[in-house]
Amino acid sequence: MEFNVELDVRQLACPLPILRAKKSLSSMDSDEVLKVLVTDKEAPADFAVFCRQTGNQLISSELNGDEFIFYIRRR
Repeated sequence: MEFNVELDVRQLACPLPILRAKKSLSSMDSDEVLKVLVTDKEAPADFAVFCRQTGNQLISSELNGDEFIFYIRRR
């Protein structure tokens, strides 16, 4: 999947992955895509809620070994 910005927050625990994603998204243009690499086991639920509350689109959520990969489209 194509993306504009990649954010590596592996090894960080909640709420840091969400806070860093929020900061990255705030500097992006509308419709740009953020790729986020996360190892926090709570991340799938956290990112689903975050996107629902902020209006950003969670395009994809994948598990690759012990890390999650999220693609989020900026609203």
